[in-house]
Amino acid sequence: MILPQSSAGGAAHALAQLPVRTALPALRAALDGPGTAVLCAPPGTGKTTLVPLVLAGLTGEGPVRRVLVAEPRRIAARAAARRMAWLLGGKVGEDIGFTVRGERRAGPRTVVEVVTTGVLLQRLQRDPELAGVDVVVLDECHERHLDADTSAAFLLDVRETLRPELRLVAASATTDAQGWARLLGGPDGAAPVVEATGVSHPVGVVWAPPERPVRPAHGMRVDPALLTHVASVVRRALREQSGDVLCFLPGVGEIGRVAGELTGVDAEVLQVHGRAPAEVQDAVLAGGDGARRVVLATSVAESSLTVPGVRVVVDSGLARVPRTDHARGLSALTTVRASRAAGRQRAGRAGREAPGVVYRCWSEGEDGRLPAFPDPEIKVADLTAFALQAACWGDPAASGLALLDAPPAGALAAAREVLTAIGAVDEDGRATERGTRMARLGLHPRLARALVDGAPEVGVRRAAEVVALLSEEPPRAYGDDLAAAWRTARRGGDAYAARWRQEARRLASAAGEPGARPGSGSGSASGSGEVSGAGEVSGAGRGPGAGRRPGVGEGAAAARSTAGGSGTGTNGSRNPAGSSPTDDAVAGLIAALAFPERVARVRGVGSYLMASGTGAELAGAGPRPGTQAGDTSRLREAGWLAVAVADRPVGAVSARVRLAAVIDEATACAAARALYSSGEEVRWSDGDVVARTVTRLGAIELAARPLTAPDPGLLRDAVVSGLRREGLGLLRWSAGAMSLRQRMAFLHRELGAPWPDVSDAALLERVEEWLGVELGRARRRADLERVDAGQALARLLPWATGDAARFEELAPERIEVPSGSRVRVDYGGEQPVLAVKLQELFGRQESPRVADGRVPVLVHLLSPAGRPAAVTADLASFWRDGYRSVRAELRGRYPKHPWPEDPSTAEPTRHTTARLKRG
Repeated sequence: MILPQSSAGGAAHALAQLPVRTALPALRAALDGPGTAVLCAPPGTGKTTLVPLVLAGLTGEGPVRRVLVAEPRRIAARAAARRMAWLLGGKVGEDIGFTVRGERRAGPRTVVEVVTTGVLLQRLQRDPELAGVDVVVLDECHERHLDADTSAAFLLDVRETLRPELRLVAASATTDAQGWARLLGGPDGAAPVVEATGVSHPVGVVWAPPERPVRPAHGMRVDPALLTHVASVVRRALREQSGDVLCFLPGVGEIGRVAGELTGVDAEVLQVHGRAPAEVQDAVLAGGDGARRVVLATSVAESSLTVPGVRVVVDSGLARVPRTDHARGLSALTTVRASRAAGRQRAGRAGREAPGVVYRCWSEGEDGRLPAFPDPEIKVADLTAFALQAACWGDPAASGLALLDAPPAGALAAAREVLTAIGAVDEDGRATERGTRMARLGLHPRLARALVDGAPEVGVRRAAEVVALLSEEPPRAYGDDLAAAWRTARRGGDAYAARWRQEARRLASAAGEPGARPGSGSGSASGSGEVSGAGEVSGAGRGPGAGRRPGVGEGAAAARSTAGGSGTGTNGSRNPAGSSPTDDAVAGLIAALAFPERVARVRGVGSYLMASGTGAELAGAGPRPGTQAGDTSRLREAGWLAVAVADRPVGAVSARVRLAAVIDEATACAAARALYSSGEEVRWSDGDVVARTVTRLGAIELAARPLTAPDPGLLRDAVVSGLRREGLGLLRWSAGAMSLRQRMAFLHRELGAPWPDVSDAALLERVEEWLGVELGRARRRADLERVDAGQALARLLPWATGDAARFEELAPERIEVPSGSRVRVDYGGEQPVLAVKLQELFGRQESPRVADGRVPVLVHLLSPAGRPAAVTADLASFWRDGYRSVRAELRGRYPKHPWPEDPSTAEPTRHTTARLKRG
């Protein structure tokens, strides 16, 4: 919200002018009645600031109540608290306070506390009743963040079972009001929808698409041509409009690129994003000193915040959202087109204080094809943390939670597999004591596992420092090497390093070392700053080993013995006996504990195979700016890596490594011991059976030796697998075998049961029935190539019913013609075909029939040279109508053969006229 420097009189005037006042009577009535409400209020109406003050009774209206306001972002939570404190003429930490991860400014007098949705979830798990809280306001619920949806579900459960008097408000400027109303109303009907009419100023729209087509964004990549165009639109807006410019971009990298393109503009260029220092964010929100400003921002500026002086918005039309590749176990942010709802929110920033203009960097035609609302995170994000929250809440399947969208079954199943592997839930999905402790650390469960299991092995402080580094990916300038990035963070004086120090202290305290500070001990950082967390993490006094899953800690100990102590460190250096493990060993162990399926072994220069089975490639050679020489090259020379951050570019087969640590095989095996396996492996590979004793770490083959006496059952399975993979062509199909199969297929098609289906799919399905004997003797491809497929196939004939005895009668292999020849019938087509010389059928009036006389045989009449002369299924008709023309055409060409006037009475023969006369 706006954070101006003004007098108490100005604050009172601002309170009186906020448009949401008109909706307050209806909102109070709804909360005094059913106790829930959906508040729809346009940007700038005061829903984030005035509504909590009124509900808390701090404006002199109604009794004093304690109000908790949940915001999706830290920057919004801090700004909202400061705005409300200013409106009351007080300071943050008195009547108004806030709590975000790593920072708390609230006290015993605090009546309205603004928290992030993540903090709210932690409080609900610790104290489901939310003792002392009277009203909860879920702000900006339209953004559909997973934490916000989960918090709403838990709060509704609390209202239904524990505290029906707890009041709940879902507030937003643009949302699915009716959907939220149905959710909050529950079985008793929809909750009231309270709408506030805004007095936002008109915002004109200027469509400003690029002159030339740009490549669509994919993954984290945005076409530089689009960013150049956005910068040019900002310059255009500065020329054409007055006031400050707010430009929306998808991420920090794009903000930096556009800032570079705006060098030399007659305005101050500022950057606002989640990683910006709090003082920078506050300065932007406090307003300028008269000079024009260009504020480059991510979606953090879409809602809950007003940047004073902004009259123009330039919208790139892009947003960055989480996506998860469950098949490969990779989670990453990806760039997508922003929804129409987000576009309205962004445009509204230009009309908060006066009429404004939005420049949209796409065409009006494209606008109608954009999604109406953003995808709910629950549909696309990694659900591991959600699954653990649900398990700790007592509903592992999340089936009893009131959610606008149910979690995808596959994603939830994948999340539960991860939680089971790290010991956070039991076989029934219920949270273990260890899982409860992990959930209360305020980390992703993978990182919580790394902290819980790594702290006893490498020390609480060092484990906390590496986990803090993984909890917020360091800037790309820190490089790809996790250990080198850790060293850079220790030395760093940038905003990221400051946040890292604060988070490391919080985690060290939560993991059992109260007051821990990076900077003491081997390889630790220096720095100061207040860490509160204010009890946001429980279990701090339970000891680092509490609730450890059997085997996991032992694996970490094994890794420690390899990475440090008297062993060889993962960086190749030798550690003296009893000394602490090196930074490289610590970073590798922690990363491997967090992501065991991503431990990877080299398979080529810069190319690795992860235990999950996914390939991984290093991004490029050479260190990045700001990294020590050799940091990146050391990754390229490593035999093993623990991959901490990776994504898979669109169209790429392998993942791209963004952050990793060098480890050795022992550390990989210890950290990923659940993936370790050893045993006989008999499989079909490269066209043959391979029998070996194999030791594996997931998909990584550690060792193998030939198996001299493989299990016959495994051999049989491997041969069957080969048949199913490569097809029945592995068998020997003689002409007789092919003929038998075609005849059987013909009878199945024409007569059905009991004649079997002999298609490839059917034969492979029943392979044990007809090929069982041969499968038992086969050891390799060559054995299959010697199998007589016809002899095996005959086993499928209906011998049990006796019908097999009629096989030759129903589908004869050969038919005797009037000349005495026995001619083979071709059953390979849709209709049986008898190809015979015309003279051999003299005297026969009826065409042959098969399948109990049901199917006529198609007769291909051949010339004396065996060439096709005519085709008929009705011989009598041919002799009567067609023979004359064939006779006229062929008798001059074959004068030595008989061509009688009346073939129906002529003697059939396969010989010439002369031979026929000699008898």
